[in-house]
Amino acid sequence: MTEKLKGEELAELIKRVFRPGEEDKALAVMVDLPDAKVGDMPAWRQRREMAAGWVRELQDYQETLGLKVHLFLYRNAHVNNADLPLTAWLHEPGADLPGMAEDLDAQASISFESIFADYSILMAPTHFSATAPLKLAAKQHAIRAATMPGFGPSMIPALRLDYGIINARCDHLKGILDKAESAEFRFVVDGEQVHELILDLRHRQAAASGGMFPKPGKAGNLPSGETYIVPYEGEIEGDPTRSAGWLPVEFEDGVVIYRIEGNVAIKATGEEPAASREAKRLAEEPAYGNMAELGLGVLADFGLEPTGEILLDEKLGLHIAFGRSDHFGGQVGAAQFSSPEAVVHIDRVYIPKIQPRVRAERVDLIMDDGDRFELMRDGVYCLDFPGG
Repeated sequence: MTEKLKGEELAELIKRVFRPGEEDKALAVMVDLPDAKVGDMPAWRQRREMAAGWVRELQDYQETLGLKVHLFLYRNAHVNNADLPLTAWLHEPGADLPGMAEDLDAQASISFESIFADYSILMAPTHFSATAPLKLAAKQHAIRAATMPGFGPSMIPALRLDYGIINARCDHLKGILDKAESAEFRFVVDGEQVHELILDLRHRQAAASGGMFPKPGKAGNLPSGETYIVPYEGEIEGDPTRSAGWLPVEFEDGVVIYRIEGNVAIKATGEEPAASREAKRLAEEPAYGNMAELGLGVLADFGLEPTGEILLDEKLGLHIAFGRSDHFGGQVGAAQFSSPEAVVHIDRVYIPKIQPRVRAERVDLIMDDGDRFELMRDGVYCLDFPGG
């Protein structure tokens, strides 16, 4: 397999993912730029150049697609899933890519509101994730968007998968999660320490993200292949959330055990220096500790391996996210954080190559009829997916 997408392959990808119709007139490819606060790096520069190359390739297929294709640049948001800036810049075909946001003329910028009005389809191979703001924008402006934070050449094979099969698997998991009232986890650290957690799934519906966005109002990751649900956060008066227990997470500098009460991590203990760092984060930014997502990725069965980028890695199996949840239908958004730059949505992925010391020994769902559904054992699904 080549690690570069040519024009014909890109055009087929857009047809498959978005299914453009007569009402669609234009496609915007969006990239973020480094600035004086967050400096550039080789992978980021490569991603911008790749996006510019995609636009050049696609301009030969504009008539075939029925879409004008343009590249837009914007100042980076400094952290993943923070709100977008108010404005962006249209990049003229053939012009050199600017190295920094400060290189652009502020007087020449245009509003994101204008972009959303004129471009019904967006692709965002950015450095910092724009998934949260684009999910919210998709609902408000009737656009659809594929967000690709951290995308690199190693992920191109994932774009060539059969997303019909992937969608069917994600839909199957959604049907199961929608009938679940809670999820029970049993984690084992270093083969001996046992930690158990319950996530309350009442009052929520799951979402299937199979990498296809044929209808307005929808945005999500590409490549994709997961079904996710936001744990109940206790917003209904008189009905507190039942999410509670202990969640282990392995970092490079130690395993941290989070104490979860009321769907929020309120305490971090474990190995140093990781435990002290995480305890400090919880104290300074309580919204960071919100249990924001239970995610079930399906791509491991297709032979993909971790790339070191969460965009793909979370789609390989079980993951639990901290922080912002409003873009997934939850209650915690930018307003609950101390500043726009403090907003985060961080996925912790439970597969051996990412957290070798922490094993998700058991994941069970308690269904709305009281039955126990065995979902996973040692990270492997205990169910037969449609189509094998």
